[in-house]
Amino acid sequence: MPRLLSRSQIASIHDIIMAALSFPLALYLRVGDGVQFYALENILFSAGVFTIVAAVSFWYFGLYRGIWRYASLNDLMRIAKAVSVAVAVLFLVLFLTTRLDWMPRSAPIIQWFLLMALLGGSRLGYRIAKDKSTARAFARQGTTRLNVLVIGAGDEAEAFIRETERSANTPFKVIGIVSLTAGRVGRNMHGVDVLATVDKLEDVIQKLEKGKLGLPRRLVLSGDALRHEDNVKWVEIADRYGMTLARLPKLGDLREGLADPLQIRPVAIEDLLGRPQARLDRDKVREMIGGKRVLVTGAGGSIGSELVRQIASYGPASLTLVDAGEYNLYAIDMEMAEKFPDLLRESVLGDVRDRTRIGQVFDRFEPEIVFHAAAYKHVPLVEHNPNEGILTNTLGTRNVAEACRASGVGTMVLISTDKAVNPANVMGASKRLAECYCQALETLPADLRGPTRFVTVRFGNVLGSTGSVVPLFKRQLEAGGPLTVTHEGITRYFMTIAEAVELVLQSAELGRHGVTDGGKIFVLDMGRPVKIVDLARQMILLSGLQPGKDVEIKVTGLRPGEKLYEELFHDSEPPVPTNTDGVMLASPRVVDYDLIKQVFDALEESATSRNTHKTLELIGQLVPEFQPPEIGVKSIFAVERDAALDKAAGGSA
Repeated sequence: MPRLLSRSQIASIHDIIMAALSFPLALYLRVGDGVQFYALENILFSAGVFTIVAAVSFWYFGLYRGIWRYASLNDLMRIAKAVSVAVAVLFLVLFLTTRLDWMPRSAPIIQWFLLMALLGGSRLGYRIAKDKSTARAFARQGTTRLNVLVIGAGDEAEAFIRETERSANTPFKVIGIVSLTAGRVGRNMHGVDVLATVDKLEDVIQKLEKGKLGLPRRLVLSGDALRHEDNVKWVEIADRYGMTLARLPKLGDLREGLADPLQIRPVAIEDLLGRPQARLDRDKVREMIGGKRVLVTGAGGSIGSELVRQIASYGPASLTLVDAGEYNLYAIDMEMAEKFPDLLRESVLGDVRDRTRIGQVFDRFEPEIVFHAAAYKHVPLVEHNPNEGILTNTLGTRNVAEACRASGVGTMVLISTDKAVNPANVMGASKRLAECYCQALETLPADLRGPTRFVTVRFGNVLGSTGSVVPLFKRQLEAGGPLTVTHEGITRYFMTIAEAVELVLQSAELGRHGVTDGGKIFVLDMGRPVKIVDLARQMILLSGLQPGKDVEIKVTGLRPGEKLYEELFHDSEPPVPTNTDGVMLASPRVVDYDLIKQVFDALEESATSRNTHKTLELIGQLVPEFQPPEIGVKSIFAVERDAALDKAAGGSA
């Protein structure tokens, strides 16, 4: 039989009846049996007016958009607003019509509290009854829930536990919480005890294993726990006790309806390598990008495509995507068409090596902000093809930088790498040369440099990029192993692509205000370096396998140009903090513009003619830290030093 009234209509009728009863009940509570001496017509008039006003107020404040089963503090706030308005209107109407001569002044106050109790209490009672009936239904099903232990006693954990308590469909039962801080130990959350701090995690697991609840089957991490410095230890602890590892959805996802609170997902290696979230000033980034013409080179690459995504979200006037790779450019262009259909954008096939093409693009689109992400980044490939690395990474940067000067671009941002510090390979040296060129331009007088600020941002490996080891390990795991590590002691800095790009945008905002005066460059805080062999072990464990038993880790030996560890700063460039978390300033050696221009012209000639010996020799002149083993190069700085010594010696004679 079809239902005559919808649930929202039933709720509306209930609330109107409660509103109609609230006035006479409030009057009775105020005067008791003395209510019989009040004129009935006054009581009925007041109750009738209030019922009409309350019905309109309830509808206006959306009391029937919520579901009683999930009544929350937000619903209570809506009720409070609606009741307050209705009582205030009734007070005003009675004052204008009767001057309130017959009614006690405290009656409206009593009515407010009474109606709040009638409306809020009924919703709370309904929710409690439904939760209990759900629990009974679940118990009748005879289904056993999976015991889980939650790390972190914050808002994400609270939302997860609350949902597991009231949902009949959840397969989880939270049997304990381990806190990241001592302040919440000994307290409980929805009946679940906070057992200890995280440093006693193993003790907690052993105690639960011996108790009546038994060993937890899953260790669930909150967002704060994922950013904890000891999170990698928990992978091995969970594996030792046969527990799987999972993570809670982010609160932002829950608020936006993008995830079910009960849909916990496996922990990825990207989760474990995260750091505390930097405090970002997105309003300033929006101010920098909003309404501006922006161009991104290397727009189809891992960094470039994420730059495009984040820039598009800030509402630029136009966005120009430049890349030499057809498919990658097509892929990001299609993504922008789907996600930002109203954004004025243009995808341009072009190589940064081609000075004429780059000039044409800048003349046509007149960008105001340029992000230069185009680069070759695979160390062994560039090591075996040094001329190509110089043509793209070094001379390509010069082409873009000079196009920025000629077009009057406001800010150019160069994406650099930690491999530019004390480079042991051509790739790192080529990026250091790119840094040097932008530094030289930034130190020119304003009348020569023009309006362009040249901002360089240096950071290490990004997870998931085409040059990262993580995709390689994933492919090797899918093939059954082994996972190949070039050296047991090799370490690298890691950062997620999204985090790196957010900090690049923050750096660009700082740089346009002249923070990089004197040739300073920005360096992103990459946290602690990670041993690659540990990274391999963790990825094997997270896949539910045993290192050395199910999947081998094979040491293959260092590749050409590969260093055991990377550095973010040269010894001579100590870091200086900025006003933005996660962004630091360094002051590397600056090369005179006239000198670097002369060497770059020679580099262009040697690289174009594929004269590798000459190319390597010229690199060593500007980057004395780089010394390829097959040639001995005397750097320009050494030549200048020797000339100065000779001059001093001659003068003293």
